[in-house]
Amino acid sequence: MNSPKGVKSMRNAKGFTLVELMVAVGVTIVLLGAVYTAINATQRHSSGIERKVLVMQDAKPALDLMSIELSMASFNPNMKTGNWLVANSANPAVNCVNVSPNQEYRGIQEAAPNAITVEMDVNENCTVNDNPTCMQHFAGNSNENEVIRYIYDPANEYITRSVNCGGNMPFLGDTAASGRPRNLRVINNALALPVFRYLDGTGAEIPAVNLPASIPDIRRIQIILVMETENIDPNTGQRRRLNYSTSVFVRNHAYSD
Repeated sequence: MNSPKGVKSMRNAKGFTLVELMVAVGVTIVLLGAVYTAINATQRHSSGIERKVLVMQDAKPALDLMSIELSMASFNPNMKTGNWLVANSANPAVNCVNVSPNQEYRGIQEAAPNAITVEMDVNENCTVNDNPTCMQHFAGNSNENEVIRYIYDPANEYITRSVNCGGNMPFLGDTAASGRPRNLRVINNALALPVFRYLDGTGAEIPAVNLPASIPDIRRIQIILVMETENIDPNTGQRRRLNYSTSVFVRNHAYSD
C-alpha cells in the first residue's frame, strides 16, 4: 500500500542531526570565546596605556616647571649684596624673613640629594620674597614666587613644593592617605637614586658629603625622576615604570653676588 503523500513528504524532509547541532554549538562557543579573549586583551592593553599616559601627563609638566625654576636660582639682575634669606630652617619664624648667614650660597640656600631651595629676584626689586627696598617703581609688586623649595619624601614616594616659605604642597604624586587621586609613585628611594645631583663647572659631580659647603661651585643640576604607576598593569600584573631626567644650567649662580 502506498504511503499517503503527506507522510512521504515528511520522511524526505532534511534537518539537523543531534551531532550536527552539537558541532554547531561547539563552534559557536569557540568563536565567542575567541571574541571575548580579544576584547578582554584590548581592554587590558588600553587600561595599561591609560595608566602610563596619566603618569606622563603629571610628570612632564612637573619636570618642566622644576627645570625653569631651578634655572632661575640666584637671579640677581641688580647685583645687590646681602639679599639672600634663610629659607629652610626648622624655625618657621626666620624663614623668608632673616638674612641668611650663608650669603656665599647665593640663591641656592639648600642643596641635598632629595631637597633643594632656590631663591631669585624675579621682580628685580633688589631683594627676594618681595620686599621692595631699592627700586621705587617696583613698590607693591608682592606676589612673585621668589623662594622655591622641593622635597622628595621617600616614605610616601612623592615630591612636595613650597613657595615663599609656605607649607609643603603635593607636587608630583601624593600621599595614599590624602584621599586625592594618586596616579604615580616616585620610587627613586627603591633604586637608591637621588632626585638631585650637582655638578661643577668641569662637569664633575659634587659629592653629597661636600654639600652645603660646595654650593658656590654648583653650575649644573641634574634632576632624576623614576616613577611607577599607582595601579597595577592588568597585562603584566606589575606597575609600569617611567624614567625622566634632565640637566639644568644655573648660569645666574655663577655671576650673582
